[in-house]
Order: sequence, then C-alpha cells, then structure tokens
Amino acid sequence: MEKVMMYTLSTCPWCRKTKQWFNDRKVPFDYVDYDLASSEEKEKIRERLAKEKLDLSFPIVYIGETCVQGYNPGKYGALLGLS
Repeated sequence: MEKVMMYTLSTCPWCRKTKQWFNDRKVPFDYVDYDLASSEEKEKIRERLAKEKLDLSFPIVYIGETCVQGYNPGKYGALLGLS
C-alpha cells in the first residue's frame, strides 16, 4: 500500500474528517498539524508546497507521490485501490 502523509490543521473539521476516513478504513498514515508545528517544520512544508505550486489549503494528503488537496474520499479510495 502507498505511504500516506498528510498536512492538517488541528482545528479544521475537514482535516478531522480526512483522518477519520483513513482510520475507518484502517489505512495507516502520518500527519503533521501545521498550526502546531515548529517554525522550522512549517518552513519545510511551505517549501515543499511551493515547489509543487500548491497553496496552504488543508487538508493536504500525499498518497505515494500524488497530492490531493481538500477532503476528497473518492480520490483517496481510487489512489489506494479501495472501493
């Protein structure tokens, strides 16, 4: 299964829904709450997103090398081969 990494906000309801979607399907993921991250980590995240021409619209979910911005269960499922 592809590695899942997400950038979220601790106060974002769509971010919580995204984490719950993955938890409900028992898909392991790592995440960083951007608003709780250190200044250095925030800078690394901003640099990564700028390089990929993405903005700070949360949640940001990487499934393998593919990025999905926003809550999009259909796309998550398709990328993971889930129905």
